[in-house]
Amino acid sequence: MITGATGGLGRALAEACAAPGVTLHLSGRDEARLDAVVASCVARGAAVSPKVLDVTDQAAMADWVAGAGRLDLVIANAGVSGGTGGQTEPADQVQRIFATNVGGVLNTALPALAVMAGQAPDAAGVRGRIAVIASIAAFVAAPGAPAYCASKSAVQRWAEALDASERARGVRLHAVCPGYIRTAMTARNPFPMPLLMTPEVAAARTLAGIAAGRVRVVYPWPLYAAARLVGALPPTWRNRLMGVVPAKPREG
Repeated sequence: MITGATGGLGRALAEACAAPGVTLHLSGRDEARLDAVVASCVARGAAVSPKVLDVTDQAAMADWVAGAGRLDLVIANAGVSGGTGGQTEPADQVQRIFATNVGGVLNTALPALAVMAGQAPDAAGVRGRIAVIASIAAFVAAPGAPAYCASKSAVQRWAEALDASERARGVRLHAVCPGYIRTAMTARNPFPMPLLMTPEVAAARTLAGIAAGRVRVVYPWPLYAAARLVGALPPTWRNRLMGVVPAKPREG
């Protein structure tokens, strides 16, 4: 099951998972784009069950997840981005970012946890896996994108902390923290994006990390190391350093 499957990393993940014998449950807000992804995955041999919905709709998400049947892997991928544009971040943008990037993740993962807890374990003793798509931005409080960074930090920490207890009942959590991915979302960024990768490369690294059982799936390593270094600076120093970089544009 993959949310936000209509483009970028979500579509690449769906296509990477599509194969004969695989059933995919895919969601997105744009029906035409979702249909295109479905066609691509069916051509790869997968059975696909699509659903047009918004992850911020808690009741609709609960019904969708509960009605899907057995779930071996759920990827809470849907997310939105936005920054200050060099000004004050709009209040409505902050609300949308948290509603989608945090609320949407919870609306996906919490019902999935309930489903997986009642499933029979596989040969490795795992009842199911839930991957939360965070970001390397989770490790840096960038003044040009406060809500985005905070939302990604929240879900990264939540998934990693929850994995410790959920392992006891056979459910695994994975916090996926990619660097810059070439998508329509990042195409608007007015600043350098080192080690920019394609969605296909990011999808392959994501799935490899999940298959290896890593709680934190983070890539590329040089960018992660830089983020941890900058994130460890005193806030005043960090803000001065990052203030020379153009701010992330507002959502739009």
